[in-house]
Amino acid sequence: MHRHDRLLRRLPVPVLALLTISFLTACTHNDVDLSDPEAPFVSWPLARVCEETAWVEGLVFLCDNNSGGVGNIRNYIQTCLRYALEAGATGLVIPRIRKRSDKNLADLFTEYLPLDYMFDEAHFRHAFGTSCPQISLYASEKDIPNVTPETEVELIKPKSFGARKGGHPIDQDRHTDRFGDRFRKWLQDGIMPAKASNGRDAPSIEKPRLIRFEWGVIWEWPVYRDGPEFAATFGSILKFNDALLRLGRAALGQMRVISKENGGAGTFLGAHLRTESDALGFWPKYYQQASAYLQRANQKGFRAAYLATGNTTEATRFSKDAMDLLGMKVFTKEDLLSGQDRDDLLALSWDQRAIVDFLILLGSDYFVGVMPSSFSVYVAMKRHLRKDGLYMRPYKVGTEGDGLSYLTGKYDHYWDEWLFMFDGMWP
Repeated sequence: MHRHDRLLRRLPVPVLALLTISFLTACTHNDVDLSDPEAPFVSWPLARVCEETAWVEGLVFLCDNNSGGVGNIRNYIQTCLRYALEAGATGLVIPRIRKRSDKNLADLFTEYLPLDYMFDEAHFRHAFGTSCPQISLYASEKDIPNVTPETEVELIKPKSFGARKGGHPIDQDRHTDRFGDRFRKWLQDGIMPAKASNGRDAPSIEKPRLIRFEWGVIWEWPVYRDGPEFAATFGSILKFNDALLRLGRAALGQMRVISKENGGAGTFLGAHLRTESDALGFWPKYYQQASAYLQRANQKGFRAAYLATGNTTEATRFSKDAMDLLGMKVFTKEDLLSGQDRDDLLALSWDQRAIVDFLILLGSDYFVGVMPSSFSVYVAMKRHLRKDGLYMRPYKVGTEGDGLSYLTGKYDHYWDEWLFMFDGMWP
């Protein structure tokens, strides 16, 4: 008999049963394609974090200081939620989303919209309700018990509680293990390491304390700090709403049909061209992106490509270059949908349409994007979940990738080329 078998025979029956259930659960969950935007939520990694939390009655977090496109919006919310768990918040106000201007894409700070502008609020409530029943979810600030017009929302920077000296100003929070204890101490006495709390009482049900992050807290939490299984699943608490998922499914299905009609056997290249008016000056220009994408398409023999871009002029240019150089046809979401689906698509905002792009790119057979676009990074990291599921290892940045995606751009400097996004983005 093998020594491992002899060891198992000596274990008490309850322990052996627990090990068996854990093994079967892990196997079952790893059979789920976590890159699928409609995959079931695997809740036990979140539940485990909640079981280890020191809860504080009357502590409520507001995770709504966000801006930008879907890659940024998601990570603002996810990062804030993770800190809220570490702090021991027993209350969360359902996050709101800051809408981008339809007339000026660089204007990120217009009105606030509800969570279901992008995501499925019912799914969010269910995921938190089943995994962290200790947390109460509130529709708005006024729904929090014992909040009065005089109750102030306190702005903080979580890295202020790390007491770290030196380093790069936008480095990740390397003291996440200390955040909870230091933050709770500050709630009690208002003393070090952050500024004094001006004599406020410690939070309680009768006198709640409301916390909001200052703007810009987006990449601080090292996502692998809680293990690969948490990193691989936590992002799924923000599931896209049904209307966007429906349009994504319809467009992806049509893209498969068109690819077959063009000799592609249903396979297609997915490309993200980032040359819109709000793109920053140091990002790769059209020629750098297009040449890298067409080179990959040629290497892999694609006959059809899906292009995600908000720049119609550059879309036309890329389509012509692809046909002239490779005989490859290029399609956009507007080409794929018709009838009511197309009407619904055209009624969406710029960032909502980008989510439809995202869903199609997830389903592509190979993806090419650009650094340092958070949208491209998000697509690549979500697709990376196909490789190892719950046991996902970090994406190998600046290499040929994982065989599923490739991002063109510079990878020489961790800060200047924004490589830190890979360490702080929830897939």
